[in-house]
Amino acid sequence: MISIRTMLWSSVGKKIINALTGLMLVVFITVHLIGNLALLRSDSTPFNKYCHFLESTGILLYVVEIGLVAVFLFHIVMAIAVWFDKKRARPEPYIVNKDAGSPSKKTWSSKNMIITGLVLIVFTVIHVITFKYGPGVADGYMSNINGVEMRDLYRVVAETFHNIYYVIAYLTVIILLGLHLRHGFWSAFQSLGLQHPRLVPLIYSLGIIITIALAVGFLFLPIYIYFGGGAI
Repeated sequence: MISIRTMLWSSVGKKIINALTGLMLVVFITVHLIGNLALLRSDSTPFNKYCHFLESTGILLYVVEIGLVAVFLFHIVMAIAVWFDKKRARPEPYIVNKDAGSPSKKTWSSKNMIITGLVLIVFTVIHVITFKYGPGVADGYMSNINGVEMRDLYRVVAETFHNIYYVIAYLTVIILLGLHLRHGFWSAFQSLGLQHPRLVPLIYSLGIIITIALAVGFLFLPIYIYFGGGAI
């Protein structure tokens, strides 16, 4: 009888885990963008109240964060494992490396998933350090809303997005994120076996729409704030 560990670490098992964790991360990114839309308000209060609400959930927030980290790590490990499986299956690269053309979904995005993925890992670490563990109330970043003192995270975001170097780096990474999602979304459903001829065009088109929506949203925010939008 095949053990669960053997099944999960099989070629198919790794692809399925990578697909499921990838889709979970797409959901998180979508929710994250929706929350960040409060940055577009001319008043910093909505965004700070939103962030304070998340922090006030206490242990629930920690559970969600731990779960998110676990999903992220599983996705990274499985993606690298799948990449090594492909390398072992074909140790010698193709002599001619070009787009396979229709109906294949082989593109620059699909051929460079490991590269864009590694860039996103580095960016995520820097992003978390900058905002989650950046300056807080003890450093003077404090907002008083209806008598409740809370961290002025809006100010942290605004000051960070007024740094042209950070903005350029952020925009570059978001473009790479879009390319990563463009192939990742389609590939996830393919790994899950949803390859019915009627579903293929729908899933591929949906992936492009979601990718564009997320990329445009995350690209617009830093540009908007840098050029004077928002509360600062």
